[in-house]
Amino acid sequence: MTAEGGGPSDQDAIRQAKAGDPDAYRVLVERYQGRAFRLALRVLRDEDAARDAVQDAFLKAWTALPRFEGRSSFFTWLYRLVMNQCLDHKRRDKSDRHDAFEEGGAVESQLSEAPLPEVEGVTFAAPAAEVARKELREQLAAAIERLPEAARETLLLREVEGLSYAEIAKALEIPKGTVMSRLHYARKQLQTWLTEGAQEPSGDPA
Repeated sequence: MTAEGGGPSDQDAIRQAKAGDPDAYRVLVERYQGRAFRLALRVLRDEDAARDAVQDAFLKAWTALPRFEGRSSFFTWLYRLVMNQCLDHKRRDKSDRHDAFEEGGAVESQLSEAPLPEVEGVTFAAPAAEVARKELREQLAAAIERLPEAARETLLLREVEGLSYAEIAKALEIPKGTVMSRLHYARKQLQTWLTEGAQEPSGDPA
């Protein structure tokens, strides 16, 4: 079986890697390292730290691969490992640089080509639609940075990475209902900020 775009499927690559084939594991690394790095960069906002987190996550994945049972996709399992490495790094590094929004930073660049999160009441009309969408993306990037970390993380996994509710729940090890409540909260806050000009969140979900 081959994956979309060529190469072995994840299942075949995992099976071969478990049998000790490093080339098979390299297929998985090459397939997911870009997305893993983007996640780490959004969380840590430092390229060197993100690279370190991804490298450590892949090393841990290689070590733990014999115990991987395939109950979730490799992609979801890897995301949990990357997130753990990022959180460990943030606990070690209390620098304010991870908490300050920088114009033109990682979140804004990721949103520049991504579908817009669903925000009720925000519509566009031709011929100015594309300009309006660009301006809204810039506003969204700044607004998303003001969200509490848990809500921001969940929203990005849904809207930028395209994970399903079930995949997010597995990746973050939270109930599906919590995923839904965080997304509802995040979208409501974005709608408020974009349509009413509010500056601060009104509460923080679990």
